[in-house]
Amino acid sequence: MNEKFMRKAIELSIANVKNNTGGPFGAVIVRNGEIIATGANSVTNKNDPTAHAEVEAIRNACQILGTFQLDDCEIYTSCEPCPMCLGAIYWSRPKAVYYGNTKKDAAKINFDDQFIYDELDLPLTQRNLKMTQLLPEEAIEAFELWKNSMEKVEY
Repeated sequence: MNEKFMRKAIELSIANVKNNTGGPFGAVIVRNGEIIATGANSVTNKNDPTAHAEVEAIRNACQILGTFQLDDCEIYTSCEPCPMCLGAIYWSRPKAVYYGNTKKDAAKINFDDQFIYDELDLPLTQRNLKMTQLLPEEAIEAFELWKNSMEKVEY
């Protein structure tokens, strides 16, 4: 664990607010003691609700490293990851995550993700967002092709 990497993530979050380029979030991806990639929240700047700091940093690191997994990396983020970012972090498989602010701190400034956690605990039929399965008998073909493919890259 290295405080200079957390300070860089915090610096990115502060600069993002001062430059009015997105929300107060920054992230740094480190491998072997060196910063590989950074990311800052650019949701409003890019008109992309997925452009959170951690997701941006993961995308940048994977592009730079030419891989879809960051198993030899650490992520330093200025705030405890939201549910989307946490999912992306798990999929990218870093060896550790370090964060500054908590999700409770974020909720105090109206970045409250509790409703997502609450929704995930509900059965599909009780969620606020209507979800309906459609054409499952056709959709399954892609899964069957994947299951039987000898050329797939597992992840």
